[in-house]
Amino acid sequence: MKKVLLVALILTGLSACSSIGVQPWEKDQLARSDMALDAEMMDLALDDHIYFSKEGTSGGRSMAGGGCGCN
Repeated sequence: MKKVLLVALILTGLSACSSIGVQPWEKDQLARSDMALDAEMMDLALDDHIYFSKEGTSGGRSMAGGGCGCN
């Protein structure tokens, strides 16, 4: 009885990971503009200000180079 219960528990645990990933009919929800990583303009402005203050660069995340001379 213990072996049957153990096998059932293992199979249940393994089957829980069988549906990982996005199905084609779910992709429309992820393509919405409010689901973007940069949807909040205030958050982007604050991130750019923090990055500029720490790195001594202009342009935020899209430009290379730093105030330390290491790039």
